[in-house]
Amino acid sequence: MSTPSMSSAAADLTDRAIIEARSRLAGVVSQSPLQPADRLSALTGAHVYLKREDLQVVRSYKIRGAYNLMAQLSDAEKAAGVVAASAGNHAQGVAFACRKMEVHGRIYVPTNTPKQKRDRIRAHGGRFVELIAVGETYDAAAAAAQEDVASTGATWVHAFDDARTTSGQGTIGVELVEQLGGKVPDVTVMPVGGAGCFAGVTRYLRSQSADATIVGAEPAGAPSLARALEQGGPVELPSIDPFVDGAAVRKIGSIGYEVAASEGAQVWPGHEIRDVPRGALGIVEVDEGAVCTAMLDLYQNEGVIAEPAGALSVAALAQLRFEPGSTVVCLLSGGNNDVSRYNEVIERSLVHQGLKHYFLVAFPQEPGALRRFLDEVLGPDDDITLFEYVKRNNRDTGEALVGVELGHAGDLDALLVRMNDSRLHCERLEPGSPAYRYLT
Repeated sequence: MSTPSMSSAAADLTDRAIIEARSRLAGVVSQSPLQPADRLSALTGAHVYLKREDLQVVRSYKIRGAYNLMAQLSDAEKAAGVVAASAGNHAQGVAFACRKMEVHGRIYVPTNTPKQKRDRIRAHGGRFVELIAVGETYDAAAAAAQEDVASTGATWVHAFDDARTTSGQGTIGVELVEQLGGKVPDVTVMPVGGAGCFAGVTRYLRSQSADATIVGAEPAGAPSLARALEQGGPVELPSIDPFVDGAAVRKIGSIGYEVAASEGAQVWPGHEIRDVPRGALGIVEVDEGAVCTAMLDLYQNEGVIAEPAGALSVAALAQLRFEPGSTVVCLLSGGNNDVSRYNEVIERSLVHQGLKHYFLVAFPQEPGALRRFLDEVLGPDDDITLFEYVKRNNRDTGEALVGVELGHAGDLDALLVRMNDSRLHCERLEPGSPAYRYLT
């Protein structure tokens, strides 16, 4: 595939612009900690660090790009107000900047944006921000925001596809080098949504060392950069899974794509463990269930509350194999997680680990049928986590949806054998099937 010609916006993303953004953000954005991650280091054989952007004042790195862009607006542009679209984190950065600069803004978010993020947007923006919920995805909210810009003349503050935004987000790379005593990390793993932060950090680190290895982690349900690289340009995905809301973008930004393509990015299959060579730039797709497992592990072991997009880089480690002793930095991009989502997080994690399974079981309408299922089918470490009759009007059988949590993932084969040997008709519901999505 030929290297694309660089657009003016991508050409404006330079190491000098990033350094200037660093000065512009002084006193507004804190230098987030770079913390050693002993557990992850032991698992990988590398020296793993977490770049804690979840500890920013708006709990994500998005304040860097939003503030850097708005700080460069003219007085006339500020007077006309600003408009932004966001899954939640960029909105908080824009809201913070609006209140600090006393600029009025209208912020469009998808209707599924967690309540916690909506509340934080309002808290940061105060009277300077109007929050508008439109559509179920970032792209729908962005379309509504652009209509607003066209009709009102307000300034569009893009979440990722503006060189001023990406330069601000690229300041993370400057900090990494400083925090490592002037050395560029051997490997930097970053989440990819619209790819603004990915583009900014990649551009800076590669300007400091051609051997800088970059890994972009995309949610498997929204692999917009991977599809763009495969097809030679940004394409709109026909559908996405919005669960990793901070990175669920239907179409990759042009700047992110151009930087990735110009640096020779390759798409690495997510179903196999990949050796990470020096100087590579790879894009991996990470299953949403693996993201949930990483979220829970971070909380239980490191006490870190990561949102789904924030845990993407850590989840990607399971698919990567590093040279022993390599310095690996995982960008923990945000911590705006709604606690009401944890039931779904736990569910997706269990399914991903092979511990949670669902079956349709036809019980004969006779005494003792359920007892026989418990005694003869379930193993000693298996638990029923859901039991719900779905068909009650049959005189001979009663069909029930049964959720089973295994003690060990390897116990599934034995369970299926016992089900097959029983007098019960048991149908396993496969994840991703229409029946599975409907019943769970």
